[in-house]
Amino acid sequence: MSKYTEFFRPERIYIEADVKNTTMVKRILDRFPNADVHYTEDANLVIDQATEQAHSEWQNTLLLAKQRGPFLRLCPGTQKHVCCLYYNLDIAAGCDLGCSYCILQGYLNNPLITVYANHDDMYTELDRALLDHPNRFYRIGTGELSDSLTFDHFLGIGADLVRYFADKPNAIIELKSKNVHVEDLLTVEHKGRTVVSWSMNARQITEQDEGIAPSIDDRLLAAQQVQQAGYRLGFHFDPMIWFDGWKEEYRETVDKIFKVIKPENIAWISLGALRYPAMLDDVIRENHPNSDIVLGELLPGRDKKLRYFLPQRIEMFSHMYKWIKSYSADVFIYLCMENKNVWEKSFSWTPKNSAHLKTLLDQQVL
Repeated sequence: MSKYTEFFRPERIYIEADVKNTTMVKRILDRFPNADVHYTEDANLVIDQATEQAHSEWQNTLLLAKQRGPFLRLCPGTQKHVCCLYYNLDIAAGCDLGCSYCILQGYLNNPLITVYANHDDMYTELDRALLDHPNRFYRIGTGELSDSLTFDHFLGIGADLVRYFADKPNAIIELKSKNVHVEDLLTVEHKGRTVVSWSMNARQITEQDEGIAPSIDDRLLAAQQVQQAGYRLGFHFDPMIWFDGWKEEYRETVDKIFKVIKPENIAWISLGALRYPAMLDDVIRENHPNSDIVLGELLPGRDKKLRYFLPQRIEMFSHMYKWIKSYSADVFIYLCMENKNVWEKSFSWTPKNSAHLKTLLDQQVL
C-alpha cells in the first residue's frame, strides 16, 4: 500500500493580473471550480504576506504568476566539478512531497507553490533558442525548482511539453519526478524526444526522508507504464545517503529496477551523494527533527557545500556502478557535481571535461 494517498488540491488560488486570461489559468480554474479565488496586481505582495504568516495558513494555496525572468537557463553546475551542461526549464517552483533533504527549503524565498502561467512566452522563448541554434543539442529538464510530475494531475504540463518536443530535432525534454502522475503521457505521440525519469533511493531513505512521496515500488509501476508507451527512461540516485545497511538497500533498489525495466530502454542513470549548503543544516533540523541525515560526518567541500568524506563517496559510487553494470554493460552512468578524481576512482574512467560529458549524454538520445 502506497503512503502517497493524497494529491495536492488547492483550496485557495491567487492569480496575478498579467496571467489571468492565459490557457493555463483557465485550465486550473476549470479543474477546481470550488476553490477560493483571489486576484492580485503583483504576485510579490502575496508572497510577502505568506512569508510573514504561519506556513499552515497557506498550505493549500496555489499562486499562478508570470515568469518575468527567462524560462530556460543553463544549469549553473559547480566550479571545478564536471557538469553535464543541462538546461533547466523553470515552469513551477515548490513541491508538495516534503523530502527532508530538499534544497528548495533554503533556496526559495517563496513559500507558496507557484506555477508560471505565461506559457505562450515560454514557447516563444524555446522556439527562439532552438531555431537560433540548430546545431546545438539541448537536454532540457523541468525538475530543478519543482518535481516535474507532482502537480501534473491538474496542470497537464507534462503532456503539453511532450507534444511540443516531439518534432524538435535538436532537443529532448526530461521529466524528472518522484511521483506517479503519468496517465496523460501514455497516449501522447512523443517520437522519442522525451525521457521520463525517476528519482530513486534506498527503501529506508524513501520511507523516512521522502515525505509523502510514492514508494519505490509505485514509482516503478509508473515507470513500467511509461516503458510500455515507448518512452526512454532515466533514474537518478541523488542524493545517496550513508547509513547502516546502505549497501543492502541500494542494491535492493537496483535489483528492483532491472527486474521490470529493460536496460535498452534506460537513457541514463545518475549518481550523486548528499550535499547541501551549510545554511541548510539548521533548516533541515528545524523542519525535519526526526531525520538522521544531518548526523553524518559532513564537511565543506571545494564548493562550500557540506559533503561526505571523499572515501565514502567513492565507496558508494563504485558499488553502485558495479551493481548496475552487472545487469548491463551498456547502461550509461554518470556522476552529478563531482570532480574528475572521484570519477576515476569510482568508475575507472572520467570524461575529459564538461563538454565531453555533454556529448556522451547527448549520444544516448540522438
